[in-house]
Amino acid sequence: MDNFIFNSNPGRVLFGSGTVARLPDEAARLNGERVLVLSTPEQADLASSVAGYLGNRVASVFSNAQMHTPVEVTREAMRIVDEVRADLIVSVGGGSTTGLGKAIAFRTDLPQIVVPTTYAGSEATPILGETDAGRKTTKSDPRILPEVIVYDVDLTLSLPVSMSVTSGINAIAHAVEALYARDANPIISMMAEEAITSIARGLPRVAANAQDREARAQVLYGAWLCGVSLGSVGMALHHKLCHTLGGMFNLPHAAMHTAILPHALRYNADAAPAAVARVSRALGFDDAPKGLFNFAKGLGATMSLKSLGMPEGGIEAAVKEAMANAYWNPRPLEKGPLTKLLELAWAGEAP
Repeated sequence: MDNFIFNSNPGRVLFGSGTVARLPDEAARLNGERVLVLSTPEQADLASSVAGYLGNRVASVFSNAQMHTPVEVTREAMRIVDEVRADLIVSVGGGSTTGLGKAIAFRTDLPQIVVPTTYAGSEATPILGETDAGRKTTKSDPRILPEVIVYDVDLTLSLPVSMSVTSGINAIAHAVEALYARDANPIISMMAEEAITSIARGLPRVAANAQDREARAQVLYGAWLCGVSLGSVGMALHHKLCHTLGGMFNLPHAAMHTAILPHALRYNADAAPAAVARVSRALGFDDAPKGLFNFAKGLGATMSLKSLGMPEGGIEAAVKEAMANAYWNPRPLEKGPLTKLLELAWAGEAP
């Protein structure tokens, strides 16, 4: 066996049904007396409902979290943090809300509790992606990692099937990149493969019956493992492309990850055969990139960046940006193949 380094991120996880009712105890453990509850505008009602569990510990509810964590929204939230003298952040929702909570924690070192309602997985990472003036950049810092994650399967039952599919495949992207990361190790690889297997088995059942609680739990469990996997190692081409496209064109986050992942996997296939073999085994497809494409499309996902709002004329600029500030990748970034990758993803063609 090769030498390796394994870093385990700290954190407390509560997983099950009805676990959101334990929020007051978790807030008390973190000495939270003036809690700021966060959500997107679409989940404002849910945030208010969750805030009800916290009672008079709630200092305010801020329901303006946005995709890709724009810095201007963070500044707006920071004013509320200061006004109410918040001592704990509770983020309710998906990656957009979690991102805002992380951005606040990075600036203040306030403790965080995340209550996920999607399969984003970002709640399990010390990574923050922020967008400023059309450019999305990432940073990693211990302050960014939430102290507690409360996974309540019941809160995912209302997630529409279409969003469940893209959110789940977005989570798979975390595990895929963890498998061929520069600092990959056998512990994380084992976890990543289990994560992909769990989501791949659960998503079709969710698509068939959105109220299948056991299937929802299976996907949520996999999403957590995906987040832990990515949060323990580095990111590569897939995430670089998605950060580039998200910042430049404000494309829908999970749907964009779903459309890009099969193509990024194909790009790296020859350079990372062991990782691709694990993905193939987890998915149950001989050709992992094409199998993943067909799996997502078969569940109703939009596989065309064009349909998601990306202009065809943006391909060249996106390739230039991705190559200018490249993440490490098992295969060197080359303009021609990257352009072809984005052309196929833009058109919605199989890798």
